[in-house]
Amino acid sequence: MKKGIIILFAATLGLAACNNYKKGPGGLVYQIHKDGGNEKIKEGDVIKVNFIQKSEKDSVMFNTYDVGQGQIFPVGKMAYPGDMNDVLFLFGEGDSATFKLNLDTMAKNTGQPKPPTNAKDTYLIFTVKIEKVFKKGANEADSTFQKRAQEFFQKDYLAGVAKMKDAEAGKIKKFVGDSNLKLQTSPSGLQYVITTPGGAVKPLPGDTIKLKYTGKLLTKKSDGKDNVFDTTDEKVAKDAGIHNAMAQYAPRAFTVGNAIPGFDEGVQLLGKGGKATLLIPSSLAYGEGGQPQAKIGPYSPLYFDVEVVDIIKPKAGATIAPPPPPVVKK
Repeated sequence: MKKGIIILFAATLGLAACNNYKKGPGGLVYQIHKDGGNEKIKEGDVIKVNFIQKSEKDSVMFNTYDVGQGQIFPVGKMAYPGDMNDVLFLFGEGDSATFKLNLDTMAKNTGQPKPPTNAKDTYLIFTVKIEKVFKKGANEADSTFQKRAQEFFQKDYLAGVAKMKDAEAGKIKKFVGDSNLKLQTSPSGLQYVITTPGGAVKPLPGDTIKLKYTGKLLTKKSDGKDNVFDTTDEKVAKDAGIHNAMAQYAPRAFTVGNAIPGFDEGVQLLGKGGKATLLIPSSLAYGEGGQPQAKIGPYSPLYFDVEVVDIIKPKAGATIAPPPPPVVKK
């Protein structure tokens, strides 16, 4: 009896949630979670938005919270009823909402087929928070407005970066404590655990090494999964939602001396067959700039599990080629 009541209650909640969605043009449906009561977004406004983009099967495709930076862009003219700009006109600064863009409407009006990852879906789903709406003043020249917007968001960005810098040491301390890692620290600040030393011969700058590895950020993703940004393990890539059909998931070749400093230092501690965990502070990684392509934000410490599969010494007179860039899902 109790089980039946629980199921009925859950079904009622699900129906209520569906009924809270409003219908818009072009097959759009949306639900406003919080209305800040501010003036709605208009064409030409410059906005800062945090959002989570999902498929209809609830697979997270992109999440600005995972990289600690909202996206900033000018709002354009509506191209067709129910497009992205048409949706934004429903919201104002401080609002949060979920909306579902109809993929059939998008394909019909743009002439572009549905993305392969959404071929069976009806909707592309966004949960957004409008952090800032920067509006043009009455009779303000375009050049003046653009300069004022650029200065505002540059200041906002630098303030965010400063917070990330201040938070890095605490982030590392918490991760080490939560993971119960017994790390050694080198003079440079690299922290590491060697689980298998490997052979006696260690790689030197200019050597080519073949590695199995997985790199991740220290903070979990919003769905609780590890925040993996690159890996040679296909299963890990699929589980992390970063699988790239064009990538070769096998030991990858690197030239020692061409990677980030902490990674170069760490792999030189290992011989062939060696395995280690590397915790690399941002000063030995991508620093203040981060690595946007790999969704690595400013002042982000990195964590790697690495295994040296082979060490190849360069032939006399050979030209050393740079390693491939990290594999990033497009």
